[in-house]
Amino acid sequence: MNNTNKKKALFISSTGGHLKELLQLESIFNKFDYRIITEKTGNNVNLKKKYGKKISFLIYGTKDHMLTYPFKLLINCFISLFQFIKFRPKYIITTGTHTAGPMCYIGKIFGSKIIYIETFANSQTKTVAGKLIYPIADLFIVQWESMLKLYPKAKYFGGVF
Repeated sequence: MNNTNKKKALFISSTGGHLKELLQLESIFNKFDYRIITEKTGNNVNLKKKYGKKISFLIYGTKDHMLTYPFKLLINCFISLFQFIKFRPKYIITTGTHTAGPMCYIGKIFGSKIIYIETFANSQTKTVAGKLIYPIADLFIVQWESMLKLYPKAKYFGGVF
């Protein structure tokens, strides 16, 4: 099946552990005409060699740098809108966090299905991204059965690792 017959899926996450979790889904990437979006850091720029034009980068920013974070987040919102319009995914699949929020809301506005996988790192508390995306997710997945108490509409399928 060539890419023109496959449904488009956008896999997006921030860098670090969230990206590591997202890349655990690599076995399903080729079932879609897919793209990956993450933050550009020295640790993951080498992914361009592996994924080529299928990967794009946002500006790296954390809430630890509150003076620059709001500006980087705003710029990333515009980059996300541009990337969304350019690719037009049917599905947005994410493991979070702040990087993925704007893309999920943009996608929801334009009719994409949102699939959110709450991080494996949390087994007892909600994440900020989880709280923001839970109301709009078409499928919200938790990796700990205990999280079903916090997210009653979620589905539990075990861990991605």
